Amino acid sequence: MEQQRNILLIVLLCVTLFLFWNWESDKNNAARLAQQGIEQTADSTSTINSEDATGKTITIESDSLQLTIALKGGDIVDANLPKIKQEEGKEDPFHLLMSNKAFTYQAQSGLAGKDGPDVKERPLFVSKQDVYYLEDGKNSVSAVLTFEQDGVIYKKTYTLHRNSYAVDVKYSVDNSSSKELSVNFYGQLKQTADDSFLKNSSGFGMVASAYRGAAFSTDSSRYEKIKYDEIIDNAKSNNAISQQTQNGWVAMIQHYFVSAWIGTKDNENTVYTNASKNGKDAIIGIKTSNVTIAPGSNKDFDSKLWLGPKIADDLEAVAPNLDLTVDYGWLWFISIPLFKILQFVHSLIGNWGFSIIVLTLIVRGVMFPLTKAQYTSMAKMRLLTPKMKELREKYKDDRQKLGQETMRLYKTEKVNPMGGCLPLLIQMPIFIALYWTLMESTELRQSSFILWITDLSVYDPYFVLPVLYGVSMFFLQKMSPTPITDPIQRKVFMAMPFVFTFMFCTFPAGLTLYWLVSNCFTIFQQTVIFRSLEKRGLSMKVEKK
Repeated sequence: MEQQRNILLIVLLCVTLFLFWNWESDKNNAARLAQQGIEQTADSTSTINSEDATGKTITIESDSLQLTIALKGGDIVDANLPKIKQEEGKEDPFHLLMSNKAFTYQAQSGLAGKDGPDVKERPLFVSKQDVYYLEDGKNSVSAVLTFEQDGVIYKKTYTLHRNSYAVDVKYSVDNSSSKELSVNFYGQLKQTADDSFLKNSSGFGMVASAYRGAAFSTDSSRYEKIKYDEIIDNAKSNNAISQQTQNGWVAMIQHYFVSAWIGTKDNENTVYTNASKNGKDAIIGIKTSNVTIAPGSNKDFDSKLWLGPKIADDLEAVAPNLDLTVDYGWLWFISIPLFKILQFVHSLIGNWGFSIIVLTLIVRGVMFPLTKAQYTSMAKMRLLTPKMKELREKYKDDRQKLGQETMRLYKTEKVNPMGGCLPLLIQMPIFIALYWTLMESTELRQSSFILWITDLSVYDPYFVLPVLYGVSMFFLQKMSPTPITDPIQRKVFMAMPFVFTFMFCTFPAGLTLYWLVSNCFTIFQQTVIFRSLEKRGLSMKVEKK
C-alpha cells in the first residue's frame, strides 16, 4: 500500500508539473502576442502601403469591432476589439487581425473560378467614404465597396451589428455584359505560421497547451484541427485538404479568441487549405461551387465572418459546431457540463470568482462518496498490515503461494486492494477537465474577483492565494494518512507545499482559487470521514515509530 501511495504521489507531482509548464507557456505566449499586437498597431497601415502600390484602406467601426479594409482585394487586414482590452488596466483594444512585415493575419474574400476577378489580379475597389461609424440609435453599419470591369459591377458589402462579433459579408455581381460568367465565392483566413515571437522564454521548450492553429467543420467531421506547419507542408507536397460539404466553416484559433468564415447555405461548399507563395503563411478557406451568371442577371453571395472571443453560446448561434472551437481537449464531455454549471451559478451570483468557489464545492460534494470509499478502503488495508507481514514472512521464498494467500486474505476480509486507488483515478479526469474549463473560458479574462484580484485569468499580483494554498496543503499533509518512512521520500513530501506554492505563483488566480477552496473543503471532508471511521474502529492515524 505504501508503494502504491508513493507511485500516486509521483504521478500527481508529474501531472502538476506538466500543467504548470503548459500554463507557463500559455502565459508567455499571451504576453508576447499582446506586446506584439500593441507594437504592430502603429505601423499596420504603413505596412499595407508597402505591400501594394495603392495601399489605400478604409475603416468600419461598431461598438464591438474596428475593421481596416484594404481597397485592393477588399480584405480585412486589421481588426481591433474595442470592448476587450489588450491588457488589464490599459485602454488599448485587443488586436486580433494584423498586417506587418513580421506577421500577417488577415480575413480575405473574393470571387474565383473561370471568370472570377480575383484569379489574375486582386480587384481595386472604391468606396464613397473612408470611415463608417455605427451611429447612435442604429443597430448596424455597412461599408460598400464597388468595382467595375468589362460591363460587370461587383459590390462587396461588410455589415457590423451592435453588440456582435459576427460580420455579414455580401458579394453581389450584376452582370450587365453580354457574356456568361462562371465564378465561385471564397472566404479564407491567412496567418503567418512562424510563431517565434510567441516562443516561451522559460527554456522548457514545451508546446503551449492552448491550441494555436486552424480548424474546420464539414458534414462528415464536426470538428477537426490542423496545424499551420502541416497546412504549408501539405501545400508543398500537393496534398492540400479539399473536402466538399453542404454546410461548414473554417477557423483560426488562439487562446480565448477565434476567427471563422462560415460557408454559404444555398451552395455546395468546399473546405480547402493552401499556403502563400513565399511559403510562410498558412491559408484555410471555404468556397462555393461554381455558379453561372447569365447576361443581364445578378447573383448575391451571402457569408458570415466571426472575429472575436470564444463565447460558446454566441458561436453556437452563428454556425453549427462553431462552439467546439472552445477547445476543452479530450475531456470536453466533462468540461462542457462543468462550464454550464459555472455559467448558471454566475447568472445567479454575478461574480466569476465566487462562482468558481460554488462550482468547487459542488464538484467536491458530488465526489464525497468516492473520497469516503477511498479512505475506508485504506483504513481496512491498514488493519490487515499485521496479517500481511505474517504472510510475507511465511512465504518469503514462494512468490506464487504468497500471491494466492494474499488474494485469499482479501477475499476473506472483503477488502479490495485497489479500493484506495480507483476513486482517485476516477477523480483525476474531473480535476483535469475542470482545469481546462477554467483555462479555456474567455469569460474569466479580465474578470475581477475581490479587492486586488482584478483578472482571474492571470496570477495573483500579491501572491496571497498561492501562499494560502501552500498553507492549506501543509495542513492537509499533516492530517493525511501517508506513512512514509524513507528519509529522502519524507523530505520530498514535506517540501511539496513550498514547491507547489512557488508554482502556483504563476497560475491564473481563478485556477489557484479553485485549488485553495478544494483543499479547504478536503480538510473538512477528511475530518468528517476520519471521525466516522474511528467510530467504526477503522482508525486512519499513522503510528509513529
